[in-house]
Amino acid sequence: KAPKRTSTSAAPAMTQAAIRKLVVDSVAAALEAQAATMENIDNTNRNIKQRETPVARKYSYKEFMSYQPFNFKGTEGAVGLIRWLERIESVFFHSNCTEDCKVKFVTGTLTEEALSWWNSFSQPIGIEEAYKITCTEFKKLLIKKYCPQIKIKKMEDEFYNLAVKGNVSRLTFEDSRSWQFYAQLWCQIL
Repeated sequence: KAPKRTSTSAAPAMTQAAIRKLVVDSVAAALEAQAATMENIDNTNRNIKQRETPVARKYSYKEFMSYQPFNFKGTEGAVGLIRWLERIESVFFHSNCTEDCKVKFVTGTLTEEALSWWNSFSQPIGIEEAYKITCTEFKKLLIKKYCPQIKIKKMEDEFYNLAVKGNVSRLTFEDSRSWQFYAQLWCQIL
């Protein structure tokens, strides 16, 4: 019978600098993955045979709504906003919505507080001008409104201050879900 192995050396504790580097590296990796995804969005099928790329086309608001986009009230919080944006992106992808229709159609899914916010944004410049902003600019406006920098900074600080014991951190399931959200949020902003 082989002797039982025991270790007398303690696992090295991670320093705050190591945790910060881990966070920065993780965000960088998430951003690189998002950029690669964006570059390959039309090439999801890696078969050698070339596939036809669907052509964006004009279509009606009724057709857009048939893809069942979620409504956004503005009270769902930052995680709710990200989930709503993901669903909207999915609808745009599957419906081949043209860029010039995206903001016009997606604002039709805003309700309650979010609709009031949109109306206060569009009223001074006129609705036709408001519809001319890009979908990316629209997303940035939403993130600025519903994911204030102070909340993002608070989340960032919470991750930087995670306590580490040996090689195991006190990272809980909720912390890991928050971290996933944090990485997604930065991908949405960029």
